[in-house]
Amino acid sequence: MSDAVKILVADDEPNLRRVLTALLKRDGHEVHQAADGDAAIAMLGDVDVVISDLRMPSRGGMDVLAACSKQHPHVPVILMTAYGSVAQAVEAMKVGAFDYVEKPFDTEQIRVVVGKAVAHARLARGHVRTVISGANASRGIGRYGLVGTSAEIGAVYDIIERVADTPSTVLITGESGTGKELVARALHESSGRAKGPFIKINCAAIPKNLMESELFGYERGAFTGATTAKPGRFELAHEGTLFLDEIGEIPVEMQVKLLRAIQESEFERVGGLKTIKVDVRLVTATNRELDQEIARGNFREDLFYRLNVVPLHLAPLRQRRSDLTLLVPHIIDKFNERLKKSVRGVTDAAMATLTAYHWPGNIRELENVLERTMLFCNGDEIDAADLPAEVTAHEQHAVPVPLPHEHASGELSGDASLKDFVRAEAARVEREFIGKALEETGGNVTQAAKLLRISRKSLQLKMKDLGLRIRDTTGE
Repeated sequence: MSDAVKILVADDEPNLRRVLTALLKRDGHEVHQAADGDAAIAMLGDVDVVISDLRMPSRGGMDVLAACSKQHPHVPVILMTAYGSVAQAVEAMKVGAFDYVEKPFDTEQIRVVVGKAVAHARLARGHVRTVISGANASRGIGRYGLVGTSAEIGAVYDIIERVADTPSTVLITGESGTGKELVARALHESSGRAKGPFIKINCAAIPKNLMESELFGYERGAFTGATTAKPGRFELAHEGTLFLDEIGEIPVEMQVKLLRAIQESEFERVGGLKTIKVDVRLVTATNRELDQEIARGNFREDLFYRLNVVPLHLAPLRQRRSDLTLLVPHIIDKFNERLKKSVRGVTDAAMATLTAYHWPGNIRELENVLERTMLFCNGDEIDAADLPAEVTAHEQHAVPVPLPHEHASGELSGDASLKDFVRAEAARVEREFIGKALEETGGNVTQAAKLLRISRKSLQLKMKDLGLRIRDTTGE
């Protein structure tokens, strides 16, 4: 995908579309236009950001927002509203709108809002939320919108069940692409606040100088361009849930104000004197190691302890490979509907290749790989040869361990017990996981042990039992 962001401008006023299109094109964006809601909805699948008027013939901005939230939830929607409709725009933000601007707006105002949406879109590119369908839910392949039955995902189900309906702050950690936003939404929708707003903000997409006004809002005249007062995300999330994604990106100078807002449940808007009290359940997420950020002086320790009341870690896909047998057909079903394809599934060889790959991009990468493969697949079933080179190239790293007493024909000899085969398969899996951990850490046994969540001594013993050479370069 090119770096140019595709922006859809939907408004029934030709002059406004023309002016806004010219402005956005000067900023290097690719712009598409729609004169009404129906045309806008038909174009949602081909754009990265949507700017829509709130009121248009046939279907308005709220209809565009609803369609986008359902079909393309990763695409930010900005609503344009005339004076007198601000209250409706604020309500739209509570149900998923990225932001709103009032007409008439100045050039700098629209550039700032679009800039935030573009940053959000670039971070979200290629990411499609994995929401489980009702049919899949009835087959019991997951809960809370999550797909999987592994022990790792089972632990996540358990935490959601225990803490969803409490006011406790949750800190979700895990690598990029593991589904942190999906878990945050599950916590909200499984709580007593489910009918309240779910407000999300990606801290990495907000310029540092705008962070305070984004979180706490601002009063009219607080700074150049603040022609009207505007509520922040804390206000919008009142009696609901506020999800701060990439919390590790918040500037240190803002962390003090955030800590106070969390502790006291109150704050002041930028440029305001009135203290505003809110009832907000806070969920945060990060792919950073916050303890390391604390040591570097980039994150306040007192804020960390306030956020880390309930820690919830999402394991990377390489640590829950057994879930691939459920994730792959689920994702294929989803893209069949979106791409108008009829792929039935994957061959055993393709599944073996997908299972052997280490998935550094996690579920997000899995979705990208399957979507790309389905677009170019000619048959009704994906074979290993259809998969992209970066996935198939890793097959050579797998070290198969033959099962004991197995003939070339595939038939098992009569003197091999079930325990023999279970023991051999366990050894094969252990060898594969240890080999991949050592590969990812450059042969560093200490770091590989941390990755595998076992002691260094245990890893050394297992390597000795499996005949793997120990070459420890701790780098310490």
